Amino acid sequence: MQVYLVGGAVRDRLLNLDGADNDYVVVGSTIEQMLSLGYQQVGQDFPVFLHPETKEEYALARTERKSGHGYKGFAFSFNENTTLEEDLLRRDLTINAIAQDENGNLIDPYHGLDDLKNKVLRHVSPAFVEDPLRVLRVARFAARFHHLGFKVAPETLDLMKEITRSGELESLTPERVWIELHKSLKTNNPEVFIEILHYVGALQVVLPEVEKLSGVPGPKRWHPEIDTLVHTMMTLHRIALESKDPVARFAMLCHDLGKGLTPKELWPHHKDHNVTGLEPLEQLCKRLKVPNEYHDFAKIVVYYHTYIHYLYEDGARGIVTLLDHLDAWRRPERIKPWILCCKCDFLGRKGFENRPFPRADYLNEMFVICQTVTAKEFVAQGLKGIAIKQAMFERRVELIDTFLKTIPRTEIDNSANSQPPAETVEQ
Repeated sequence: MQVYLVGGAVRDRLLNLDGADNDYVVVGSTIEQMLSLGYQQVGQDFPVFLHPETKEEYALARTERKSGHGYKGFAFSFNENTTLEEDLLRRDLTINAIAQDENGNLIDPYHGLDDLKNKVLRHVSPAFVEDPLRVLRVARFAARFHHLGFKVAPETLDLMKEITRSGELESLTPERVWIELHKSLKTNNPEVFIEILHYVGALQVVLPEVEKLSGVPGPKRWHPEIDTLVHTMMTLHRIALESKDPVARFAMLCHDLGKGLTPKELWPHHKDHNVTGLEPLEQLCKRLKVPNEYHDFAKIVVYYHTYIHYLYEDGARGIVTLLDHLDAWRRPERIKPWILCCKCDFLGRKGFENRPFPRADYLNEMFVICQTVTAKEFVAQGLKGIAIKQAMFERRVELIDTFLKTIPRTEIDNSANSQPPAETVEQ
């Protein structure tokens, strides 16, 4: 019986990264022997055991062969004669097919160390095409390791395209797609996940609402990058630089979904795309069973992200009304992330990356000022019910009106020159 540390734990240690769980492969053992040593069997498709003390996972070395459709269509074979090399051969990427023995020696039959050195994500064997989930996994690894300089090997991209053409991607469960998307949203470069899926044709299958943005133009004056999918990727990249919150990142991925529904004869303008964007958002969230936290925040970003361009249009009263619509007083934790999403939407355009956007800071300040207004003083005045709510509204308007007088007049006067045309907002 020989035990080897395998997979992500070995890879990440070699990359000086933290976070991967320890997974072990056991060679030369049987189910009966593992149970006799006190291991707890938990695997359903193949024998996986929990260590009696550390509770880390130990799996018997195994081989697999394609036996059906989809990423679950595999038959596994395991016995005490299965070698480590045979087990590693079934893995997806060479950098995930490196093992380490109990003495720290590395076993690398498929040249994963060379690919780590050269920063290449490469498939281990032609059997890569048998598992459609690997398209999403490789895209996620590309997103995770992009900041280190890793690229997907051209021949691996070709196999990913082959999987897409085979129709096997349709077998992926919505839950599995969400798991991979969610993990990608936590990487340094979530936009790379989407870009890779788009390149190999898989985005149309797993996120068709996002794929619809490809080739849809925006007005050149406000979107020099032209293509709406490119803009979405730029905003997703920007929010990843500004925030580690995957909820905000998901919202940016979805913020312009409505533009994918604009009739071609209306291009490059997208009147009321904030309204039309709600339907594809609902479809996406329902299909992938997106958690409510992500859905609810994305909904307010989709609908209200254009409103910040007209922040000063209706003065203090309009600003307080906007905060009311955002449910700012019951859900104050949403406001700062929402403002950040609006900022990233503005900066996520070609040539706009370094432009000032003081409205974000001013709106944050105005929200903090409005939070000082409470019902207590109006209750003391004898007001009740709706009268209290109205009095609080008017007090907030007074405070914002005073604050607006401290803002440089050029910020208000010039705001019209730094915003998309008014037709993008529901009238």
